[in-house]
Amino acid sequence: MVYASVFVPGLFTGKVVIVTGGGSGIGRCVAHELAALGASVALVGRKLEKLETVAQEISHDGGQASAHACDIRQEEAVRQTITAIKTHYGQIDGLVNNAGGQYMTPLEAISAKGWEAVINTNLTGGFLMARECYTQAMAKTGGTIVNIVADMWGSMPGMGHSGAARAGMMSFTETAAAEWACSGVRVNAVAPGYIASSGMDHYPEEAGPMLRAMAKTVPLGRFGTEAETAAGIVFLLSPAASFISGTTLRIDGARPQVRMGWPMTVASAKTQTRDAIKPFNGFHRATTPKVFSTPD
Repeated sequence: MVYASVFVPGLFTGKVVIVTGGGSGIGRCVAHELAALGASVALVGRKLEKLETVAQEISHDGGQASAHACDIRQEEAVRQTITAIKTHYGQIDGLVNNAGGQYMTPLEAISAKGWEAVINTNLTGGFLMARECYTQAMAKTGGTIVNIVADMWGSMPGMGHSGAARAGMMSFTETAAAEWACSGVRVNAVAPGYIASSGMDHYPEEAGPMLRAMAKTVPLGRFGTEAETAAGIVFLLSPAASFISGTTLRIDGARPQVRMGWPMTVASAKTQTRDAIKPFNGFHRATTPKVFSTPD
């Protein structure tokens, strides 16, 4: 089996794209699709073993990928990692700033250390990766950057640290798009909504019922897939988006449009089979999050 991408084969042949957080979830999916389309993918994350597993998957499927252990919160580590990738491949054409993480806690219970950890992971780390890709490569050759944020419209109660970081990353995206356009660099963001990804398995078991009920709050009536998110990212990296910069693409089934007092009608299972909204599952190695295998 191969990745069933909607994009033309060979679209990224000769290109080198860095994917942070490439060892699991959306990052893993994006890496597979880019590699299937001809890109050489540099996987970056803290756990080398996970990255090497994905690199082996990609190699087995006929693609090319390398693994690079790096804590994106550490400035010097990021600088050295980008140097190593540039030295290895000779170029850097794209960056997918996907690495991130948070935990569910009300604002009054978040310590300064916890706040800083989430801000550094979801905002500072992405800035450092983008800056080093720009200064070490893209300032001279151009390139594309896609930052992954989140459905933060209406804020993120229960994860205020993550909401603040994601909103900051969206502002950074807009600023970088303006400042780096003169070098032929495009910078955009993708905001996934409720996506059925392995990241959901990191939440505590007691959050299971809430997670499984979330689809009922989405007008399209379901969770999105990793492949649907990856497709948006790949589009923004592609030549088809050559006049798109400084924007945030929402992939969320219209969830932020839900309004108090509006009688929302959720798409039924039958409706979800219609071509316009039926799930796209192009990722041949996708697995269902464990949280959906447990009945309420």
